[in-house]
Amino acid sequence: MNRFKNSEWAVEARGLVKVFGDNRAVDGVDLNVRAGTIYGVLGPNGAGKTTTIRMLATLLRADAGSTKIFGYDVEKEAQIVRQLIGVTGQYASVDESLSATENLVIFSRLLGLGRAEAKRKAAELLEEFSLTEAAKRPLKNFSGGMRRRLDLAASLIAQPPLIFLDEPTTGLDPRTRNQMWDTIRRLVNTGSTVLLTTQYLQEADELADRIAVIDRGRVVAEGTVNELKASVGTSSLHLSIQNPQDMVEARHTIEQVLKVQSTVSPEGGKITAPMEDADKVTDLLIALREQGIQLVELSVQKPTLDEVFLTITGHGVKEDTSKESNEFNKVEVRV
Repeated sequence: MNRFKNSEWAVEARGLVKVFGDNRAVDGVDLNVRAGTIYGVLGPNGAGKTTTIRMLATLLRADAGSTKIFGYDVEKEAQIVRQLIGVTGQYASVDESLSATENLVIFSRLLGLGRAEAKRKAAELLEEFSLTEAAKRPLKNFSGGMRRRLDLAASLIAQPPLIFLDEPTTGLDPRTRNQMWDTIRRLVNTGSTVLLTTQYLQEADELADRIAVIDRGRVVAEGTVNELKASVGTSSLHLSIQNPQDMVEARHTIEQVLKVQSTVSPEGGKITAPMEDADKVTDLLIALREQGIQLVELSVQKPTLDEVFLTITGHGVKEDTSKESNEFNKVEVRV
Protein backbone atom coordinates (compact mmCIF):
# COMPACT_ATOMS: atom_id res chain seq x y z
CA MET A 1 0.00 0.00 0.00
CA ASN A 2 1.30 3.47 -0.92
CA ARG A 3 1.99 5.42 2.26
CA PHE A 4 1.73 8.71 0.33
CA LYS A 5 -1.64 10.36 -0.17
CA ASN A 6 -0.09 12.08 -3.18
CA SER A 7 2.96 10.39 -4.70
CA GLU A 8 3.31 12.90 -7.56
CA TRP A 9 4.01 16.02 -5.48
CA ALA A 10 6.48 15.93 -2.60
CA VAL A 11 5.71 19.52 -1.59
CA GLU A 12 2.63 21.66 -2.24
CA ALA A 13 2.86 25.02 -0.47
CA ARG A 14 0.31 27.81 -0.87
CA GLY A 15 0.58 31.39 0.37
CA LEU A 16 3.10 30.80 3.17
CA VAL A 17 3.59 33.83 5.42
CA LYS A 18 5.86 34.32 8.43
CA VAL A 19 6.25 37.59 10.30
CA PHE A 20 8.88 38.38 12.94
CA GLY A 21 7.91 41.67 14.60
CA ASP A 22 7.74 44.20 11.78
CA ASN A 23 9.75 41.97 9.42
CA ARG A 24 7.66 40.00 6.92
CA ALA A 25 10.32 37.30 6.39
CA VAL A 26 8.11 35.17 4.12
CA ASP A 27 5.40 36.93 2.18
CA GLY A 28 3.07 34.57 0.32
CA VAL A 29 5.38 31.84 -0.98
CA ASP A 30 3.99 29.14 -3.30
CA LEU A 31 6.07 26.02 -4.09
CA ASN A 32 5.35 22.82 -6.01
CA VAL A 33 8.06 20.16 -5.83
CA ARG A 34 7.58 17.05 -7.94
CA ALA A 35 8.60 13.78 -6.28
CA GLY A 36 11.93 12.31 -7.41
CA THR A 37 13.51 15.64 -8.39
CA ILE A 38 15.98 18.19 -7.06
CA TYR A 39 14.28 21.53 -6.45
CA GLY A 40 16.48 24.57 -5.86
CA VAL A 41 15.50 27.62 -3.83
CA LEU A 42 17.87 30.42 -4.78
CA GLY A 43 18.29 33.74 -3.02
CA PRO A 44 20.58 35.97 -0.94
CA ASN A 45 20.89 35.99 2.84
CA GLY A 46 17.69 37.33 4.34
CA ALA A 47 15.54 36.40 1.34
CA GLY A 48 13.38 34.01 3.38
CA LYS A 49 14.82 30.68 2.23
CA THR A 50 15.59 29.16 5.63
CA THR A 51 12.35 30.40 7.21
CA THR A 52 10.42 28.80 4.35
CA ILE A 53 12.23 25.47 4.82
CA ARG A 54 11.55 25.51 8.58
CA MET A 55 7.82 25.95 7.93
CA LEU A 56 7.80 23.13 5.36
CA ALA A 57 9.66 20.86 7.80
CA THR A 58 7.21 21.40 10.72
CA LEU A 59 9.89 23.27 12.70
CA LEU A 60 8.09 26.63 12.53
CA ARG A 61 4.38 27.37 12.37
CA ALA A 62 3.27 29.52 9.45
CA ASP A 63 1.26 32.66 10.20
CA ALA A 64 -0.75 32.06 7.05
CA GLY A 65 -0.91 29.61 4.17
CA SER A 66 -0.78 25.82 4.01
CA THR A 67 1.63 23.03 3.08
CA LYS A 68 1.21 19.40 2.13
CA ILE A 69 4.08 16.89 2.09
CA PHE A 70 3.18 13.91 -0.12
CA GLY A 71 -0.45 14.90 0.46
CA TYR A 72 -0.20 15.17 4.28
CA ASP A 73 -1.02 18.50 5.92
CA VAL A 74 2.05 19.89 7.72
CA GLU A 75 -0.02 21.41 10.53
CA LYS A 76 -2.73 18.78 11.01
CA GLU A 77 -0.61 15.67 10.30
CA ALA A 78 2.78 16.83 11.53
CA GLN A 79 3.76 13.50 13.10
CA ILE A 80 3.31 11.66 9.80
CA VAL A 81 5.16 14.40 7.91
CA ARG A 82 8.14 14.14 10.26
CA GLN A 83 8.47 10.47 9.39
CA LEU A 84 8.77 11.36 5.70
CA ILE A 85 11.45 14.05 5.88
CA GLY A 86 15.09 14.60 6.76
CA VAL A 87 16.50 18.03 7.58
CA THR A 88 20.11 19.12 7.25
CA GLY A 89 21.20 22.62 8.19
CA GLN A 90 24.16 24.83 7.41
CA TYR A 91 26.25 23.61 10.34
CA ALA A 92 27.15 20.12 11.56
CA SER A 93 24.61 18.96 14.14
CA VAL A 94 26.90 16.53 15.95
CA ASP A 95 28.65 16.06 19.30
CA GLU A 96 32.29 17.02 18.91
CA SER A 97 33.35 14.90 21.89
CA LEU A 98 32.25 11.70 20.13
CA SER A 99 33.49 9.90 17.04
CA ALA A 100 31.63 9.77 13.74
CA THR A 101 30.50 6.21 14.43
CA GLU A 102 29.27 7.09 17.93
CA ASN A 103 27.29 10.08 16.61
CA LEU A 104 25.55 8.03 13.93
CA VAL A 105 24.79 5.18 16.32
CA ILE A 106 23.17 7.63 18.77
CA PHE A 107 21.04 9.18 16.02
CA SER A 108 20.03 5.70 14.85
CA ARG A 109 19.05 4.60 18.35
CA LEU A 110 16.99 7.77 18.83
CA LEU A 111 15.14 6.89 15.65
CA GLY A 112 14.27 3.44 17.02
CA LEU A 113 16.89 1.18 15.46
CA GLY A 114 18.26 -1.72 17.51
CA ARG A 115 21.88 -1.75 18.63
CA ALA A 116 23.14 -4.09 15.89
CA GLU A 117 21.10 -2.33 13.20
CA ALA A 118 22.35 1.07 14.38
CA LYS A 119 25.98 -0.06 14.06
CA ARG A 120 25.33 -1.54 10.63
CA LYS A 121 23.60 1.64 9.46
CA ALA A 122 26.43 3.82 10.79
CA ALA A 123 29.06 1.78 8.94
CA GLU A 124 26.98 1.89 5.74
CA LEU A 125 26.60 5.69 5.86
CA LEU A 126 30.25 6.30 6.71
CA GLU A 127 31.23 4.30 3.63
CA GLU A 128 28.70 6.15 1.47
CA PHE A 129 30.14 9.50 2.55
CA SER A 130 33.80 8.44 2.33
CA LEU A 131 34.31 8.73 6.09
CA THR A 132 35.21 5.14 6.95
CA GLU A 133 38.88 5.93 7.57
CA ALA A 134 37.90 8.67 10.02
CA ALA A 135 35.15 6.68 11.73
CA LYS A 136 36.88 6.56 15.13
CA ARG A 137 38.48 10.00 14.97
CA PRO A 138 37.22 12.68 17.41
CA LEU A 139 35.00 15.13 15.56
CA LYS A 140 36.99 18.09 16.82
CA ASN A 141 39.69 16.94 14.37
CA PHE A 142 37.30 16.84 11.40
CA SER A 143 37.55 19.37 8.58
CA GLY A 144 34.53 21.50 7.68
CA GLY A 145 33.79 19.32 4.67
CA MET A 146 33.92 16.11 6.71
CA ARG A 147 31.57 17.56 9.34
CA ARG A 148 29.12 18.62 6.63
CA ARG A 149 29.14 15.14 5.11
CA LEU A 150 28.55 13.59 8.54
CA ASP A 151 25.65 16.00 9.12
CA LEU A 152 24.05 14.90 5.85
CA ALA A 153 24.67 11.25 6.74
CA ALA A 154 22.87 11.73 10.08
CA SER A 155 19.82 13.13 8.34
CA LEU A 156 19.61 10.07 6.08
CA ILE A 157 19.53 7.37 8.77
CA ALA A 158 15.80 6.88 8.33
CA GLN A 159 16.16 7.06 4.49
CA PRO A 160 13.47 9.75 4.21
CA PRO A 161 11.59 10.22 0.92
CA LEU A 162 12.03 14.02 1.19
CA ILE A 163 15.28 15.70 2.24
CA PHE A 164 15.62 19.41 3.03
CA LEU A 165 19.17 20.68 2.51
CA ASP A 166 19.68 24.24 3.76
CA GLU A 167 22.83 25.58 2.06
CA PRO A 168 24.65 22.25 2.55
CA THR A 169 27.88 23.30 0.80
CA THR A 170 28.37 26.75 2.34
CA GLY A 171 32.06 27.30 3.05
CA LEU A 172 33.25 24.04 1.45
CA ASP A 173 36.23 23.89 -0.88
CA PRO A 174 35.46 23.12 -4.58
CA ARG A 175 36.55 19.47 -4.34
CA THR A 176 34.37 18.72 -1.30
CA ARG A 177 31.48 20.65 -2.84
CA ASN A 178 31.66 18.47 -5.96
CA GLN A 179 31.61 15.35 -3.74
CA MET A 180 28.49 16.64 -2.02
CA TRP A 181 26.86 17.27 -5.39
CA ASP A 182 27.55 13.67 -6.40
CA THR A 183 26.00 12.46 -3.14
CA ILE A 184 22.88 14.59 -3.65
CA ARG A 185 22.48 13.20 -7.19
CA ARG A 186 22.78 9.65 -5.84
CA LEU A 187 20.06 10.36 -3.26
CA VAL A 188 17.63 11.28 -6.02
CA ASN A 189 18.70 8.33 -8.19
CA THR A 190 17.78 6.01 -5.31
CA GLY A 191 14.30 7.47 -4.92
CA SER A 192 14.51 10.51 -2.66
CA THR A 193 13.32 14.04 -3.39
CA VAL A 194 15.66 16.92 -2.47
CA LEU A 195 14.68 20.52 -1.74
CA LEU A 196 17.89 22.53 -1.72
CA THR A 197 18.45 26.14 -0.68
CA THR A 198 21.60 27.82 -1.93
CA GLN A 199 23.35 31.11 -2.62
CA TYR A 200 25.62 29.44 -5.17
CA LEU A 201 24.40 30.05 -8.69
CA GLN A 202 26.58 27.25 -10.07
CA GLU A 203 25.14 24.83 -7.52
CA ALA A 204 21.59 25.58 -8.61
CA ASP A 205 22.64 25.33 -12.26
CA GLU A 206 24.39 21.98 -11.73
CA LEU A 207 21.79 20.23 -9.57
CA ALA A 208 18.29 21.62 -9.78
CA ASP A 209 15.57 20.29 -12.08
CA ARG A 210 13.56 23.41 -11.25
CA ILE A 211 14.44 26.60 -9.38
CA ALA A 212 12.46 29.13 -7.37
CA VAL A 213 14.13 32.53 -7.06
CA ILE A 214 13.20 34.08 -3.70
CA ASP A 215 13.85 37.73 -2.91
CA ARG A 216 12.57 39.68 0.08
CA GLY A 217 10.23 36.89 1.13
CA ARG A 218 8.60 36.30 -2.24
CA VAL A 219 9.04 33.92 -5.17
CA VAL A 220 9.92 36.30 -7.99
CA ALA A 221 10.58 33.64 -10.65
CA GLU A 222 10.21 29.87 -11.04
CA GLY A 223 11.08 27.33 -13.71
CA THR A 224 13.81 25.14 -15.14
CA VAL A 225 17.28 26.62 -15.52
CA ASN A 226 16.76 27.01 -19.27
CA GLU A 227 13.33 28.60 -18.79
CA LEU A 228 14.75 31.16 -16.36
CA LYS A 229 17.62 31.95 -18.68
CA ALA A 230 15.29 32.30 -21.65
CA SER A 231 13.05 34.64 -19.66
CA VAL A 232 15.71 37.34 -19.49
CA GLY A 233 16.79 37.29 -23.10
CA THR A 234 18.35 35.33 -25.91
CA SER A 235 21.86 34.04 -26.35
CA SER A 236 24.60 36.48 -27.23
CA LEU A 237 27.32 36.36 -29.87
CA HIS A 238 30.86 37.36 -28.85
CA LEU A 239 33.53 38.07 -31.49
CA SER A 240 37.13 39.21 -31.18
CA ILE A 241 38.48 40.93 -34.32
CA GLN A 242 42.12 40.40 -35.25
CA ASN A 243 42.69 43.81 -36.86
CA PRO A 244 41.29 46.78 -34.85
CA GLN A 245 40.98 48.74 -38.10
CA ASP A 246 38.25 46.32 -39.20
CA MET A 247 35.99 47.01 -36.18
CA VAL A 248 33.66 49.47 -37.92
CA GLU A 249 33.22 47.26 -40.98
CA ALA A 250 32.79 44.16 -38.78
CA ARG A 251 30.02 45.81 -36.74
CA HIS A 252 28.26 46.92 -39.91
CA THR A 253 28.38 43.37 -41.32
CA ILE A 254 27.16 41.81 -38.07
CA GLU A 255 24.21 44.18 -37.81
CA GLN A 256 23.27 43.64 -41.48
CA VAL A 257 23.33 39.85 -41.26
CA LEU A 258 21.77 39.44 -37.82
CA LYS A 259 19.41 42.45 -38.02
CA VAL A 260 20.38 43.57 -34.49
CA GLN A 261 22.32 46.30 -32.72
CA SER A 262 25.82 45.34 -31.56
CA THR A 263 28.07 46.75 -28.85
CA VAL A 264 31.84 47.02 -28.45
CA SER A 265 33.53 46.10 -25.16
CA PRO A 266 35.10 48.99 -23.18
CA GLU A 267 38.59 47.77 -24.05
CA GLY A 268 37.56 47.83 -27.69
CA GLY A 269 38.58 44.33 -28.72
CA LYS A 270 35.30 42.44 -28.64
CA ILE A 271 31.92 42.85 -30.33
CA THR A 272 28.76 41.53 -28.64
CA ALA A 273 25.36 41.12 -30.28
CA PRO A 274 22.05 39.38 -29.44
CA MET A 275 21.78 35.98 -31.10
CA GLU A 276 18.21 34.75 -31.56
CA ASP A 277 18.96 32.26 -34.34
CA ALA A 278 22.18 30.29 -34.00
CA ASP A 279 21.84 29.09 -37.61
CA LYS A 280 22.77 32.60 -38.77
CA VAL A 281 26.32 32.16 -37.44
CA THR A 282 27.25 30.37 -40.68
CA ASP A 283 25.89 33.25 -42.78
CA LEU A 284 27.81 35.73 -40.66
CA LEU A 285 31.11 33.84 -40.97
CA ILE A 286 30.73 33.75 -44.77
CA ALA A 287 29.98 37.50 -44.88
CA LEU A 288 32.98 38.34 -42.69
CA ARG A 289 35.28 36.20 -44.83
CA GLU A 290 34.04 37.91 -47.99
CA GLN A 291 34.94 41.24 -46.36
CA GLY A 292 38.42 39.93 -45.50
CA ILE A 293 37.76 40.33 -41.76
CA GLN A 294 39.68 37.84 -39.65
CA LEU A 295 38.50 36.64 -36.25
CA VAL A 296 40.54 35.74 -33.19
CA GLU A 297 37.61 34.19 -31.33
CA LEU A 298 33.88 33.57 -31.70
CA SER A 299 31.43 32.16 -29.16
CA VAL A 300 27.68 31.98 -28.58
CA GLN A 301 26.72 32.18 -24.90
CA LYS A 302 23.42 31.69 -23.06
CA PRO A 303 22.54 34.07 -20.22
CA THR A 304 24.02 32.96 -16.89
CA LEU A 305 21.98 32.43 -13.72
CA ASP A 306 23.83 35.44 -12.33
CA GLU A 307 22.38 37.55 -15.15
CA VAL A 308 18.95 36.01 -14.51
CA PHE A 309 19.07 36.93 -10.81
CA LEU A 310 20.35 40.42 -11.52
CA THR A 311 17.64 41.03 -14.13
CA ILE A 312 14.81 39.67 -11.98
CA THR A 313 15.75 41.21 -8.63
CA GLY A 314 17.82 44.24 -9.59
CA HIS A 315 20.77 43.11 -7.46
CA GLY A 316 23.26 40.24 -7.26
CA VAL A 317 22.62 37.09 -5.25
CA LYS A 318 25.46 37.97 -2.83
CA GLU A 319 24.60 41.65 -2.50
CA ASP A 320 22.05 41.40 0.33
CA THR A 321 24.11 41.00 3.50
CA SER A 322 21.26 41.03 6.01
CA LYS A 323 21.11 37.91 8.17
CA GLU A 324 18.05 35.74 8.20
CA SER A 325 17.10 34.03 11.44
CA ASN A 326 18.57 30.54 11.28
CA GLU A 327 17.90 27.83 13.83
CA PHE A 328 19.28 24.92 11.83
CA ASN A 329 22.41 24.69 13.99
CA LYS A 330 20.98 21.51 15.44
CA VAL A 331 18.97 18.84 13.63
CA GLU A 332 15.80 18.24 15.58
CA VAL A 333 15.21 14.50 15.87
CA ARG A 334 11.50 13.94 16.28
CA VAL A 335 9.91 10.54 16.57
